[in-house]
Amino acid sequence: MISLRKSEDRGYADHGWLKSFHTFSFCDYFDAAHRGFGNLRVLNEDRLACSTGFGPHEHQDVEIVSWVLEGALAHKDCAGRAGVLRPGAVQVLSAGRGVRHREANAVKGEATHFLQAWLRPTCKAVEPGCAQLDVAPHRMRGRLALVAAPEAGEGTLRWHADARLYAGRFEGDEAAALALEPGRLACVHVARGSVEVNGRRLNTGDAALLSEEPRVLLRAGQGAEVLVFDLAP
Repeated sequence: MISLRKSEDRGYADHGWLKSFHTFSFCDYFDAAHRGFGNLRVLNEDRLACSTGFGPHEHQDVEIVSWVLEGALAHKDCAGRAGVLRPGAVQVLSAGRGVRHREANAVKGEATHFLQAWLRPTCKAVEPGCAQLDVAPHRMRGRLALVAAPEAGEGTLRWHADARLYAGRFEGDEAAALALEPGRLACVHVARGSVEVNGRRLNTGDAALLSEEPRVLLRAGQGAEVLVFDLAP
């Protein structure tokens, strides 16, 4: 079964300094039919205006992944961990028993456009941590690159979530398939461009929510950049 979550049907908040689309219920936006999918709780598309950011705030017992599309996102937490996330890199923040951090637009004169997802952890009160890595373009070209998983690997960040995150870029005849184990769910989010997902055409900002499907098949991309979450129910 495939359910489409179209871009124009998402929640939207305009705070001036921040413009944010919500695939699932978030903050003041509530949709009883879209309160998450499996252990994926939040999937937001954000644009931070120049010289702005999220002030110090706290998270606990959540796994947060960020993916920048344009600009750069600066991060610093209470343990002194700091970095700047740019397009082609992924960051995982494991909040565990509690972490206080801030995020800001790190470029002058333009907005920073990024995706952020929150996932339910498999265990609570773990040691907080934050890591990021650059994803080589060739790993995503016409294929799905594993970038986050419960176990660390070469080119893969570890998180405390029963989920795997893949990133891919597709054009023309390029295609990739991801097998799903029985009972697993998948969320496919089109970050930019358009692509066919199991025969359904999705455009920028659209998501496909898959259940009881044996695989995810991506093909016929047009400038497509895609994130695929393999999720626990």
